[in-house]
Amino acid sequence: MIRVLLVDDQPLVRAALEMVITETTDVEVVGEAGTGAEAVRLAAELRPDVVVMDIRMPGMDGIEATRLVTAADGPTRVLVLTTFDEDEHVYAALHAGASGFLVKDMALEDILGAVRVVAAGDALIAPSVTRRLIGAFVGGRPPVSPGLPGPLPGGAAAPGAAAAAVRRLEAITEREREILALVGRGLSNTEIATELVLSIATVKTYMTRLLAKLDARDRVQLVILAYEAGLVTVPG
Repeated sequence: MIRVLLVDDQPLVRAALEMVITETTDVEVVGEAGTGAEAVRLAAELRPDVVVMDIRMPGMDGIEATRLVTAADGPTRVLVLTTFDEDEHVYAALHAGASGFLVKDMALEDILGAVRVVAAGDALIAPSVTRRLIGAFVGGRPPVSPGLPGPLPGGAAAPGAAAAAVRRLEAITEREREILALVGRGLSNTEIATELVLSIATVKTYMTRLLAKLDARDRVQLVILAYEAGLVTVPG
């Protein structure tokens, strides 16, 4: 069973998710929280496999709660919830350790599928949303979380973050750098294989090497690194 903690300050959102989850045989809701602080406490107490985390909540927001949950010693992974067109905190949430994010207007069945993906150890970051996310920040809309080394006006990463990212890339080959750039653009393994005329198995091998060499937890962290290192450009 995949054990899930639902975190949202809107009871109706939690109720809708729970209704779908109770109809499955492989996922169960082990707890609910309406604030970030309560989410951190319950995550430590219940040790769920996945926390479905809202971002905008009273008191401690979902970004700080995500940072605390993922920093704890345990297997719990976090999926953040956002209204993407209005919320510029997504980048910060991924930096905080989230394994991906969901848009609130997704079909409930798709959200349930996303929970399964993350519980299996993968990251969930849809290519189309990745492109929009990168485009937003290159377009000059920096995250507003305090203390986060985000983009400067015009889309450049903060000097410290950019320099650190470039240094990390010294460990990879030119081909791996090329693949990392495509990951940063939001391409799937299948799309990368088509772009570079490689087999999907070969692309998966490169992905495994990139994760190991760059000490990245998942695909989400690779996207962030590609952006910070300046490998990603958005037309216009």
